[in-house]
Amino acid sequence: MSVIDADAHVVESERTWDFIPEELQSYRPAVLLPKEGYKTPSPEFWFIDGRAFGKGSNIGFDTDEETREASDIKKRLAHMDELNVSTHVLYPSIFLRPLASHPEVEIALAQGYNRWLADIYRQGGGRLRWAVIIPTMSIEKCIEELNFGKQNGACAVFMRGIEGSHRLSDPYLFPVWEEAQRLNLPICIHAATGNFAFFDYFGRDAGFSTFKLPAVGAFHDIIMKDMHKKFPDLRWGFVEVSASWLPYALNDLSLRFAKRGVPWSGKELLEERNIWVAVQTADDIEYIIEQAGDDHLMLGTDYGHNDTSTELHALRNLRENGGLEDSVADKILDTNPTRLYAL
Repeated sequence: MSVIDADAHVVESERTWDFIPEELQSYRPAVLLPKEGYKTPSPEFWFIDGRAFGKGSNIGFDTDEETREASDIKKRLAHMDELNVSTHVLYPSIFLRPLASHPEVEIALAQGYNRWLADIYRQGGGRLRWAVIIPTMSIEKCIEELNFGKQNGACAVFMRGIEGSHRLSDPYLFPVWEEAQRLNLPICIHAATGNFAFFDYFGRDAGFSTFKLPAVGAFHDIIMKDMHKKFPDLRWGFVEVSASWLPYALNDLSLRFAKRGVPWSGKELLEERNIWVAVQTADDIEYIIEQAGDDHLMLGTDYGHNDTSTELHALRNLRENGGLEDSVADKILDTNPTRLYAL
């Protein structure tokens, strides 16, 4: 049986931006260092499009630099073997927040990152799959990057719960969803926000409102907007927001459906809507299964990071300490993420 880490990370380094095409290198992120004696929340900062963003502030020291930055692919694969993991699905680190106000900068960042991940995929022997970044200020470039990703090992499209001024149900994004559906790439909404006003407003909180709630809101919105009818073959994933919110969201949706006179699908809703959700071992997984079934749940470790979602041995712990039947654990660790990511 395969064991799929449905949410692992790479941490961007200065080498990442070597992959930005030459004609866009003028938009390459710079590294800022605080003056000696100054206390800052991060040891270094990325300077991008007139703003500074913390660099190296969410680092999991149960991984080393070479593995979390994927600078030594053999070492990364060896660590996966130690963890008994067959496949990592790689998500970014820096893109969990909005970065650019100008389309040309966003394009440069997306193209550099995607070409870096394509190189990692080529070295990884098929075990390092990834989510493609799309520059949503330019729909034409989004389509180009979707196709580049599909041709170079991407198995998902990375999205934030809010993208600029757009909800994921906004018709502006429909050409992207159409192309993703054609390419058999799921839309995976990671804990993140892509709206500067939202990011700045909640910037001093603990990260819950900033990063977690946009994904929960997007889940509710795509169901209320019947996105499955507009894009019947498009799959959706929700990653790194745990799943304890899922029964609450489903209960709220059932009440709204009743008021609209719309039949409620109950535990079949996720199957009907092509939606998958990543759990954490801290969730009451048995209760979540009772409410939502076990065919659309998966698990990630947040490999490379150090936050409330990080659990390097989560995949092993689910099987050994989760109290689940082996058949259910098999679904969460293999069958379900294999369906979402079309692995």
